[in-house]
Amino acid sequence: MTEMAYGSVGTVEGEAVLSRWWRTLDKSVLTAILILFSIGLLLGLASSPPLAEKNGLAPFHYVYRQAIFGSLALFVMVVFSMLPSKVIRRLGVIGFLLCFVALGLLPFFGTDFGKGAVRWYGLGFASVQPSEFLKPGFIVTVAWLISANGQINGPPGRLWSFIITMLVVALLIIQPDFGQACLILFGWGIIYFVAGASFILLAALALLVLAAGSMAYSYSEHFAKRIDGFLSPDIDPRTQLGYATNAIQEGGFFGVGVGEGQVKWSLPDAHTDFIISVAAEEYGLLLVVLIILLFTWIVLASLIRLLKERDAFNRLAGSGLVAMFGIQAIINVGVAVRLLPAKGMTLPFVSYGGSSIIAMGITVGMLLALTRVRPQKDIGDIFNGR
Repeated sequence: MTEMAYGSVGTVEGEAVLSRWWRTLDKSVLTAILILFSIGLLLGLASSPPLAEKNGLAPFHYVYRQAIFGSLALFVMVVFSMLPSKVIRRLGVIGFLLCFVALGLLPFFGTDFGKGAVRWYGLGFASVQPSEFLKPGFIVTVAWLISANGQINGPPGRLWSFIITMLVVALLIIQPDFGQACLILFGWGIIYFVAGASFILLAALALLVLAAGSMAYSYSEHFAKRIDGFLSPDIDPRTQLGYATNAIQEGGFFGVGVGEGQVKWSLPDAHTDFIISVAAEEYGLLLVVLIILLFTWIVLASLIRLLKERDAFNRLAGSGLVAMFGIQAIINVGVAVRLLPAKGMTLPFVSYGGSSIIAMGITVGMLLALTRVRPQKDIGDIFNGR
């Protein structure tokens, strides 16, 4: 048999699992992820000591934790990237069901850690945010349902996927977590679009989202405060956005120098949601551009491979996963430079965070598994009858 998906690559009978995995993997994406994680550790050395000092911890306490969580995330990513797509689908659906139940129980057993939104389970030694782990499972489940919808005598997967999406969004709004709710809607919309949704339907859904946003603005003080702060022409220099904006301006092209930045002493979330402002201040625009280029490469390289994928589930799930990965990076950077309303969202593999980085390891691991070279014809050959 010959692998035809991305060039002719002969299979080797009895080939070792690791050898086959390495030969069929998108190594450029794996390299980009490793570089992002290394940059995250570098920025953690600069941004986390002030918080550690404030909390009476060792100077590099959060850097050590980031190294541990990140190493676990990379291990999980590699393990998932070795799995066949059928196993990815089964694990994704099971994981989604477990996380959905955990999300539903948050109002009763969860905690807000003083942040005003019940999003976590406190475990004493750590905390777990179910919505982070729900996202990859949600994407896989929706892709499975919508791909099954196109099969002969298949289930009404599109309808079921819409119902599931609305239920997840409702649970997230209860927390409240409008940012994650928007991510879930975006992921479902991308999969539906790739599956061939009509423009009219997508336009109607966009109007529905706008209407829901208007309602949230009217009835949620938390949501309205975020929008008002974004639309205001003036930036309060004592707010997180004010500190972040000033840091980016101070950094210029080459930064103020390693360890010389001041924003980390003012921003409580400098090591998480506003890590890009630390990069801009200490290392300048050059490092920020490098980070953006790495994320862009991961998204484009994955989409190019998925364009040649003929299996409907693999194509839909892969598109949803890479879109979720990319939009989270866009939101994090967009908030820091005030192109988007304030939203607590980490920068994948760069920001500090246990749940977020491990969940992102699962997400990218699934993506790498679905974009691996497999024995199949190119989708163009299918269309041309070859």
